[in-house]
Amino acid sequence: MSEAELPDRLTPEEIEAGRLLFAAPCTFFFGAQHVDQLPPPDRPEIAFAGRSNVGKSSLINALTGRTRLARSSSEPGRTKQLNFFDLGGRVTLVDMPGYGFAKAAKAVKEDWQQTMFAYLRGRPTLARVLLLLDARIELKASDREVMELLDRAAVVFQVVLTKCDAVKPGALAAKNREISAEIGKHPAAYPVIVETSNETGFGVDILRASIARVIAEAPSGESS
Repeated sequence: MSEAELPDRLTPEEIEAGRLLFAAPCTFFFGAQHVDQLPPPDRPEIAFAGRSNVGKSSLINALTGRTRLARSSSEPGRTKQLNFFDLGGRVTLVDMPGYGFAKAAKAVKEDWQQTMFAYLRGRPTLARVLLLLDARIELKASDREVMELLDRAAVVFQVVLTKCDAVKPGALAAKNREISAEIGKHPAAYPVIVETSNETGFGVDILRASIARVIAEAPSGESS
């Protein structure tokens, strides 16, 4: 792939920087069910958000080259805490609880929004939220609600399409157009979409490089 073909004008040097960043040891170190339980904000954070079963845990595992670092629940919506992972002492990866679980009571969904908003709004080291969307299915109302939540929290978010290996090129291009039109309505949205596949590894190097760039631009933990 030539430099001109790299998404978001990522250079080969940035691709290598992403590889080196995620080659570092990555370990789980904290789980918080409420914002008053959060660990000290001592380094930049990259948070992963998405509907239940979108593949958040699998993507974190793919990025870090681990198989069981982040674990997904067999029951959608069961994971209710923010899970924190230390990546080489340079960045914290945050696995947020999945949203959009149909069986959850209204009060549970409202509690999720309140907790997540408190985290998003009050975390000074949060550099970016990666909003994962399943490339195989249509955009849901809950996805739009989370985008609005991120707008209100004034946190930059970037859409990452998952499971792209299961979508034909024409349909994937159409999905990109659909999502691009949607994020154009949101002031907090970063305009570049990253396509990925946990099964084939497609796009994982691009996402690593994108994260490395964000961290490089926010060395002191300031939001970007």
